[in-house]
Amino acid sequence: MPESTAGTRSPGTRPVSGPSVFVTTRWTVVLSAQGNTTPAGRAAMETLCRTYWQPIYAYLRRHGHSPHDSEDLAQGFFAQLLRLEAVATVHPDKGRFRSFLLGSLGHYLADERDRTMAQKRGAGRVFVMDTATAESIHATCPELTPERAFDRQWALTLLDQVHERLRQEQVSTGKAAQFEALRFGLAGNRSEVPYRDLAVQLGMSEGAVKVAVHRLRQRYREVLREAVADTVAAGADVEQELRHLLEALVGN
Repeated sequence: MPESTAGTRSPGTRPVSGPSVFVTTRWTVVLSAQGNTTPAGRAAMETLCRTYWQPIYAYLRRHGHSPHDSEDLAQGFFAQLLRLEAVATVHPDKGRFRSFLLGSLGHYLADERDRTMAQKRGAGRVFVMDTATAESIHATCPELTPERAFDRQWALTLLDQVHERLRQEQVSTGKAAQFEALRFGLAGNRSEVPYRDLAVQLGMSEGAVKVAVHRLRQRYREVLREAVADTVAAGADVEQELRHLLEALVGN
């Protein structure tokens, strides 16, 4: 697990090199679209919804909703968010996307208690949900409360996103094989393969392999910090959100 102090880049900045996926500001773009339905704001919100629907699904399942009803509720909730109506009420001081999602879901569920799910089934889908994967995740850690399940899945989803961003970045620079061989170091783990064997495999010196592992781990921390910065409105919230992410993964 990367340390929360990783990287020295300002939380509000993005790298200027690499694939275009790394240059997209997300939650800040949504907040800037308050009261409007700008293409940038709508696209940013759709990206966030697609990326972070699993924490919402986990929360709904822990609240006792069936898989089918959880999917329907999640679809209806995200359809409402994509209209950007709820965003108009967000205050910058409460600009964590994680907090915004959970708070908005609570309001949505309160409104839905007076409606029947049958009215929502068959309506247009916002996007396809991989509920089979979500159900397999739901089966783990059954003791978690809905809030804890949401936070844990939020953290796992964010780390998966960071891993994929870094993988794409390495592939784009011709280091796909090196990334696959050295990614054990992202979480600070020791290699099961001796460094001298990795050096032979990659056509590098043993010292160069050690340097590459260190740089890859450092870049992972930077990308993690950038991903967290995408989900908060103020740069000062990044450190606090990183701590929350770590607590969600290791807490009981």
